[in-house]
Amino acid sequence: QVQLVESGGGLVQTGGSLRLSCAVTGTFFGVDTMGWYRWAPQKQRELVANVTKRGTEHYADFVKGRFTISRDDAKNMVYLQMNSLKPEDTAVYHCNVEIWTGIIVSPYWGQGIRVTVSS
Repeated sequence: QVQLVESGGGLVQTGGSLRLSCAVTGTFFGVDTMGWYRWAPQKQRELVANVTKRGTEHYADFVKGRFTISRDDAKNMVYLQMNSLKPEDTAVYHCNVEIWTGIIVSPYWGQGIRVTVSS
């Protein structure tokens, strides 16, 4: 059974930094696109950033220049380095990974990790 385990969230002041990590565990054949989404109160889910298997990165406009996504395929990990954090970055961040289980590629979600940026 595939599981995504996130870590690294917490409380930080405006302008601070956090690094989120997501570990993919279980039995699977491969990992495709890896990314991060966020849910803020009274807002829709937003794609923050993702990175393809070939290393192509995509960022939402509201994090460009501040956040950096990276992946370690040897460890089946994806990271999100968040710098210059703003109060509007406060949200629950979810790891999302497309996983090849041998039959199809399916999206899997982490349980979510809270990031709070105080003003």
